[in-house]
Amino acid sequence: RRTSAPPPKTAPGARPGPAPPRGPWGRFNPKTATTLIIVHGAAVVLLCSWFVHFGPCNFAPAGPKVHVLLLSSWRSGSSFLGQVFSQHPSVFYLSEPAWHVWTKKWTSGAQAHRIAVRDLLRHLYRCDFSVMGSYLPEKRSVSSMFMWTHSRALCSPPACPLTATNDTQCRQICHAQDMKKVEETCRGYSHLVIKEVRFFELESLYPLLQDPNLNIRIVHLVRDPRAVIRSREESAKVLRRDNAIILEHRNVPAAENNYKVMQEICRSHIRINERAILKPPPFLEGRYKRIRYEDVARNPLKEMNDIYKFVGLKMTKQMEEWIYKVTHGKGKGSKKEAFQITSRNAIEVSQAWRTVLQHSKVKRIQELCKGAMSLLGYRTVDSEKEQKRLDIDLLVPLEFRWGPDHADY
Repeated sequence: RRTSAPPPKTAPGARPGPAPPRGPWGRFNPKTATTLIIVHGAAVVLLCSWFVHFGPCNFAPAGPKVHVLLLSSWRSGSSFLGQVFSQHPSVFYLSEPAWHVWTKKWTSGAQAHRIAVRDLLRHLYRCDFSVMGSYLPEKRSVSSMFMWTHSRALCSPPACPLTATNDTQCRQICHAQDMKKVEETCRGYSHLVIKEVRFFELESLYPLLQDPNLNIRIVHLVRDPRAVIRSREESAKVLRRDNAIILEHRNVPAAENNYKVMQEICRSHIRINERAILKPPPFLEGRYKRIRYEDVARNPLKEMNDIYKFVGLKMTKQMEEWIYKVTHGKGKGSKKEAFQITSRNAIEVSQAWRTVLQHSKVKRIQELCKGAMSLLGYRTVDSEKEQKRLDIDLLVPLEFRWGPDHADY
């Protein structure tokens, strides 16, 4: 019978050598292996949990990128809705890049900028930021872009060395990144959302919608024109240049300026409704969704769930908490917060115009925007008393919305 060889003798005073390995992997210990698997799994879970809050867990998107155009007009709640997109861990968000086009050639009118803005979006949707070279300084960095700190993706890794918790911190630690880093970050997200307030029709967007390399969804945010004009009055200085471009630099009396701009905005709602809902081209069907700001204010979680589903995003627990917090605060906003998102009572904000806007101004807007208000489901008021009675609901449920015959230009 074969027996194991005895261990080699060790010379007096010498240290014993290491024990010979048992097989190619040494001794297998099931308990140690189980412990390692558990520790590894826990590490993966913790890492993914961190990214769910601060960035995408799988940074490379699994499927084709979804491109979303958040279409709205000034002072309609688009900054808030933009942030609801921006805060989502799967979204790379840009706020109003067309601002660069309008300010570069501000002496031209809105019609002249349509093609340039469309081409800008085409490049950005492909994560190609070289197009910004026509509008930014020679030494370009992320801080050269308009409202760049409103993008969570640009204020957290990998676009930024650290995760910034507010605008001020983002400006301090994330401002130096170059455009190549921005492009690299952009390509890593499954959804690219761009907010724009400078489109007054859909026809100029048709080439983008027909582009097989783009998967565009349009979310169109509208708001009661009476609330919009009240907010515009508080931000008059900020909007002065944009107003001139909208009105094609016509010589309009100062007192009439806001009314004429609102008339153009209301007309655009009717035009877009005709193209997107009444007579949509085949390539637009199923790719357009209209949202009323007041509906979001009343039921933010339901409305945002619907919007997320429309664009293929999943609601997370963190997002639910963020949306609830930002729509159930005590703040009502201020003139200094034209583009800032703070925690406010969304329902109070949406109804504020009824108690502070002069009834004569309300009547004027109702006359100018009668067709759009009927189309979008906003009831008119016939007296100052009716205007200030907040128990009277001026929002028509969508299922009882008036038909297109009531909409005029």
